[in-house]
Parts: sequence; structure tokens; C-alpha cells
Amino acid sequence: MYLLPLLLLSLLLSLSSHADIYQWQDSAGRAHFSDRPHADAKTLNIKPGYGFYSIKAVYDGDTVVLEDGRRIRLLGINTPEVQHRGNPAEAGGEAAKAWLQAKLQHSRVRLETDAEKIDNYGRTLAHLFTEQKEHINLALVQAGLATTSIYPPNLRYADSLLAAEKQAEQAHLGVWQRPEYAPRPIAALNAESHSGWARWVGQVRQIRHTPKSVYLVFTDRFEARIERQWLKLFPDINGYQGKTLEVRGWLNKNKQHFSLLLRHPAALRVVGSS
Repeated sequence: MYLLPLLLLSLLLSLSSHADIYQWQDSAGRAHFSDRPHADAKTLNIKPGYGFYSIKAVYDGDTVVLEDGRRIRLLGINTPEVQHRGNPAEAGGEAAKAWLQAKLQHSRVRLETDAEKIDNYGRTLAHLFTEQKEHINLALVQAGLATTSIYPPNLRYADSLLAAEKQAEQAHLGVWQRPEYAPRPIAALNAESHSGWARWVGQVRQIRHTPKSVYLVFTDRFEARIERQWLKLFPDINGYQGKTLEVRGWLNKNKQHFSLLLRHPAALRVVGSS
């Protein structure tokens, strides 16, 4: 009896997942659906289903272009850079890109966004899932092809990504077997030190506070900065005084001074602890 209205509803939903759908009953009690307003009709509160998209291009291991032209930056991870604009490829960059190209060549993906939808470069920030429900961001980390890069307030899947990174690192998979990703002593910093992602180890000599940030001072030339708005994510900062830490991230250089921004506790580890 209600097969025809249900088929009509399904058709309307497939034509437009964002348009309002209206429902009403006639004098005989039969249900009617339309994408146009009708007297005595009520608007149905329908959550649209997932949309899947084909991949037009893979830019590198953590950036793709969808068939509709949107550039997608994979959330929660970072892969080494590939060669572009005259800059040489970083160790592991081409491997991550090749893996992603092979994985998505005959697949479609759906997007899951987080608190921030767009980055400063106009890219959509998202987690990618295939039609087989494989979490691409997570799979890259599991294979050791990507490191975690947790940027609050985007914390979706952070625990899963960090657990996968720990396992890949312990198993020496992907980048974790490369000498370029081994920890380096902060004392070895010099004018030739590059600004890419790296791991640095040293002892915290001083903790300096400013209105906007807290600084872990390792030497006269190197400090790690934590923005106050994210301090709640970290344990007691004062407990790091005198500790030997490994800090992970992108090195910033200003003349002969170096700094590193810590956005999440995962980028900071007490050496000797598990």
C-alpha cells in the first residue's frame, strides 16, 4: 500500500541530499512526499547519507584532489614532502605518494571533517574512508608512511592514530627505519639545520611563561613553545623542569635561534618512559 510513496521518497533523496523534503497526507490517509512545499505539509528532518567521490589526482602522501576539484588535506597525519618547485623530495615522500595512488586508483572515498573544515591554503581538512570502510589516514600511519600531526581542536581519531604510530615505530616500519627520522641531539643544531619535520632530544633547563605561551627552554638557541589555549591537553608543564625530552615537529629558525611549536602532548616525550 505504501510502496509507491516510499519509492518516491527514495527518489527524492537520491536527487538532492540537501533539499527540504515535505510530507503530507490526503483525505484517505495516504502519505505523499515532495521536494516542493504543499498545504499542511511538514518538513522531514532527514540526515543525508554519505557521499562517495572519485580521486582526480594524488598530490603527495597526504593531499589529494577530488573529482569535483576540491583539494583534500588528510587530517591528523603528515607524510614527507615530494619533489616540487625545485625542492628535493624528503626521505619516504615518494613511497607515501605511490602507496596512496595505488590504494585509491580504483576506489571512491567519503569524507569526515572535524572542528576546522578548511586550512589556510583553502584545502578541505578530512579523514578519508573507502567504500570498504578502510580509514586511509590511519592506514598510512599503520604502514609507517606517515607520522601523526595532531592539531587541536581537530582531535577526531587522535587516539587511534597515536596507537598506530607507536606500533609502527616499535616495528621499525616505513620512515621509522630511516636514519633521517632518528632522534637528534639539540646540541647538534647549527646554521645548516633544516626546517623539516624532525625529532630533537635535550634537557629542559628552564620553563618560561608569557601571556600567550609557555616555553620549554633547552639551550640559549633552542626552545619549544606551547600555546596557553592548549595547555589543558598537557600534564603539569612544571614537571618537565630538568627532564630529558624528545620533541617532534617542524623546526623554525630565526637567525641563530631555533624554536618548535608543540600543539599536542603526542609531540613531546620524556626520554626513558614508555
